[in-house]
Amino acid sequence: MSKRISELKEQLFQKRREISLERAILYTESWKFTEGEPTVVRRAKALAHILDHVNINIERGELIVGGRTIQPRAGVISPEMSPYWILQELDTLPTRPQDQFDITGADKVLFRSELFPYWKDRSLEDRIEKKIPDHIQQTRKKKIIKLNQTDKGQGHIIPSFEKVLNDGLDCMIAEAASKNKKDPFNPFYDAVHISLLATQRHINRYAQLASSLAAVEVDLDRRDELLEIARISNKIAKEPPHSFYEALQLFWYINIILQQESNASSISPGRFDQYMYPFYQNTIDAKEDSLLVKELLQNLMIKFNTIVALRSEESAKFFAGFPIGYNIILGGVDQKGRDAVNELSYLMLETYADIKLPQPNLGVRIHEKTPREFLIKASETIRLGTGIPQVFNDEVIIPAFLNRGVALKDARDYAVVGCVELSIPGKTYGLHDIALFNLLRVMELTLQGQASQPDCFDSLLDAIKENVTLYIKDMVEGSNIIDHAHGELVPTPFLSAFIDGCMDKGLDVSQGGAIYNFSGVQGIGIANLADSLHVVKKLIFEDNGMNLSQLVELLENNYAGQETLRQRFIHRFDKYGNDIDAVDYLGSEILTHYCTEVEKYTNARGGIFQPGSYTVSAHIPLGEAVGATPDGRLAKEQLADGGLSPMVGRDRLGPTASLKSVSKLDHYLLSNGSLLNVKFSPSALEGEEGIKKMIGYLQAFMRLKLQHIQFNVISVELLKDAQKNPDKYKNLVVRVAGYSAIFIELNKAIQDDIINRREHTL
Repeated sequence: MSKRISELKEQLFQKRREISLERAILYTESWKFTEGEPTVVRRAKALAHILDHVNINIERGELIVGGRTIQPRAGVISPEMSPYWILQELDTLPTRPQDQFDITGADKVLFRSELFPYWKDRSLEDRIEKKIPDHIQQTRKKKIIKLNQTDKGQGHIIPSFEKVLNDGLDCMIAEAASKNKKDPFNPFYDAVHISLLATQRHINRYAQLASSLAAVEVDLDRRDELLEIARISNKIAKEPPHSFYEALQLFWYINIILQQESNASSISPGRFDQYMYPFYQNTIDAKEDSLLVKELLQNLMIKFNTIVALRSEESAKFFAGFPIGYNIILGGVDQKGRDAVNELSYLMLETYADIKLPQPNLGVRIHEKTPREFLIKASETIRLGTGIPQVFNDEVIIPAFLNRGVALKDARDYAVVGCVELSIPGKTYGLHDIALFNLLRVMELTLQGQASQPDCFDSLLDAIKENVTLYIKDMVEGSNIIDHAHGELVPTPFLSAFIDGCMDKGLDVSQGGAIYNFSGVQGIGIANLADSLHVVKKLIFEDNGMNLSQLVELLENNYAGQETLRQRFIHRFDKYGNDIDAVDYLGSEILTHYCTEVEKYTNARGGIFQPGSYTVSAHIPLGEAVGATPDGRLAKEQLADGGLSPMVGRDRLGPTASLKSVSKLDHYLLSNGSLLNVKFSPSALEGEEGIKKMIGYLQAFMRLKLQHIQFNVISVELLKDAQKNPDKYKNLVVRVAGYSAIFIELNKAIQDDIINRREHTL
């Protein structure tokens, strides 16, 4: 890295993270002023007020400019979503177990005296909680389902960045004005027009700032850089970009404005190497400085890390480490089914190797015709040990989308949102993270509810399935209430301008404007469920070692005084992750049932529910909701990580056996995304031989038709040392779940989980 980039990276971590009330204050000012107007217009005017008045700056030395806040990595609050958790945590934000933020005394007073009183009874959470009926509240209290997005803006979407890059803002504004003129009674078009005009003004503010800084800059080289920033900003405020620099800058401006609109996570860039490649080629053809190209990309990657997600203490348990979800996917096939790897695909991996920060959450798509050189580059990057890139499989994901009615050319163009959520860029509003379903908790309640010994194991299995079906209905109903509330109270007209279908339908994306409308719900706990059911089947119905009542009593007592028996359950019964059909197919049967039940339902926007299986970091809090289980797991212990990963330490027969176990699940049904964690010792990937082994492993993953895989390549000793001596490891990045995070910023429970995952060799 150049001195410039090193200094910009260092600045990210010079101060503790702070809370910023700026957006909240400006949003509230506008909301008060626009009472009585259509909600979608009020939202557009609130965004415009923020963009016109939020403080802006240009950091010394940076080439890509623009930020959500002056202070990098600041926590931005959205009281319009929920003021309640903020009020409760004002005094604990700096000291809570996970994702800490400082807040000034003056800001505490302002929030308590002005912001909270206004938003009390007006927020999104108020609207949702008033509409959720008692039977769903009871299901939530039983810890079977967790309904998400009740207190925050909805993201989990990939805008069509191609649209603004290829057409320019003037063209988009003209389209909105034309639609508004033809349909003046539809407030949506007015809202889009207001938002886009405010975008132009915001970009021009940066042009003016750069010019004013250049006028007083004594360093001639820096003065020229500032003048170039001003020139580019003035141009792209109206016209489409031509050079790579211009395209990157417009891309980043749009990103920060999307963040200002909804303060949501996982508004992802998608197939960056595809839509940015023409601009990259324009710069290469013009024989401009190739070193500048890489430095611009490095600067952009640092910019991704200036934005973090602020969540409540409870939510931070499920999404630990501030993941904001800037997911970029590289490679794969194009819409004609041809390999799409290009020079920019390689350059993005090289640039990430220089920066080594959690964002962007890079992934690669592979398929049968992926060039070996790209597999080598991806493997070399994985070997760095940061958990990036993660790997997705075209050979199963494209057919999975076809199974959901997605057109072939769109299915081939899929990308990834946030962590591992699968989406069609610029055409989908997927609500990918709307709910979590705790399958292991359903098993526990089913076992406890059996009045007598079932006739056979299949009868018990049927009872579990019946309860899964019953509680899925509650999850769907609750999810649709949340979905409807977002469209009703917090539409996103600026985002909608970048989603195909919205302008044609005259509908906000939150109200069904997109081409594809899904709701994604995750089934969690498959590994522990498979292991537990195998013990029950063998112990009770085949070996007659005890009856079901005795087992339930043992579990309710949390194996008290029965440690020898618990160890027997752990070590004497086969476990998922070791390529043993008798265990693996039990997990497959329950997961298939979950998926086929979920896909029967329609959402509030006329689309369908689609299942997935990934946990983010939710395997720890979801485990806290479940008592002791027959697999030997103690009450409140974590569940298996990832989603489809084996339980920690139970995959004893190596990484290939683990792949084969996971391959027995029906990945064609998991169209919302799934997650498999694998941990390798650094020695396993050393030298050319290590890379060859890794490529072979990735090809096995692809041909076994798994959707997703990701890696931690880091020694247990180093992680333990980082845990003891955090000051020595300020930039140590590890894979948590579908995202990477700085290790020392994770709480001990999640650190221990990463440390305890079985370390494999190849």
